[in-house]
Amino acid sequence: MAKAKPPFRADHVGSLLRPDSVKDARKKHFEDKTISAAELKAVEDQAIRDAVAMQEDVGLLAVTDGEYRRSFWHYDFMGGLTGLDLEERDEGVQFAGVKLRPIYPTITSKLDFPDDHPMLDHFKFVASVTNVVPKISIPGPSCCHFRTASADIHPKEYADQDILLADIAATYKKAVAAFYKAGCRYLQMDDIFFAYLCDPKHRAAQKADGRDPDWLIDRYAWMMNEAIKDRPDDMIIGMHMCRGNFRSTHAAEGAYDAAADAVFNKTGVDVFFMEYDTDRAGGLEPLSLLAKGKQRVLPGFITTKVGTLETVDDLKRQFETAAKFADMDQLGIAPQCGFASTEEGNSLTHDDQRKKLELVVRTAEEIWGGVDS
Repeated sequence: MAKAKPPFRADHVGSLLRPDSVKDARKKHFEDKTISAAELKAVEDQAIRDAVAMQEDVGLLAVTDGEYRRSFWHYDFMGGLTGLDLEERDEGVQFAGVKLRPIYPTITSKLDFPDDHPMLDHFKFVASVTNVVPKISIPGPSCCHFRTASADIHPKEYADQDILLADIAATYKKAVAAFYKAGCRYLQMDDIFFAYLCDPKHRAAQKADGRDPDWLIDRYAWMMNEAIKDRPDDMIIGMHMCRGNFRSTHAAEGAYDAAADAVFNKTGVDVFFMEYDTDRAGGLEPLSLLAKGKQRVLPGFITTKVGTLETVDDLKRQFETAAKFADMDQLGIAPQCGFASTEEGNSLTHDDQRKKLELVVRTAEEIWGGVDS
């Protein structure tokens, strides 16, 4: 039977809570040095099979590997790029009340996407163990720029921002082609820094560093479009935006107004996963900038930060409001973020996670009559 094709009415961002088996095996391999890479992979493989089966069982038509082979949602991918290294230092990035582990991207030479990037094999594995559509999420192009401090960009030619951004776009263009060649027809880019650049504090920080936040929004949209504009017609590109997600904390706040036009109308993206679980995301008015057509927005009314379960009736009311700004036919539903943007995971249980995913599917069935509609 032919697989349904994305976009779907019900979906999720990608990361899932790590099972104890994976946590234990990663500790034994990376810290204790008591098991081999092959032994770690065997544990991860089985856990991913189980995660895929869970996603299929709740009724999702697109599944991921839960990002079980990663420590971070972004750094593992970035560290696999040519010309970008990850350095460990003393101070981590500040979230609300907690600091991220102190990993810092450093650009050491010309950027490129290598033919043997490990996440190509990550995708191939999940594709081999699912009966529905395999999806992989990677950090968007803006991440390589926003998350790398100016002092950590060493090539002299990259002092010219236009050259740096063009090379990032070219690196991602190559990545898109490589994932397509690997069989990927549903690629998601987590480009969360569009939302960060709507936060007054982050905007002020960029200005203090000599960069105009509105110029960055425009150039980040350009990078995304450059990376994906030549993709084949049968490849769907999703994009996720949030305000940070580390152990149920956040790092930014502010409505989407400053970025909405660029995001919807300049990136060329097909599906938008947008955080909308708290007042930190502002109102739904920016959805009015979505062009009529085939693009789809999946408002994240369901939180992944706590286990409290939303109700279908409440979600319906929120979609009634959303429909004032965007055609209901261009909407779907997903949680506001992943469940474990880092391997530590958010403050909820595996049972909470499953119930949230079941609610995503049930809401889609109630509002649109199904996941594939």
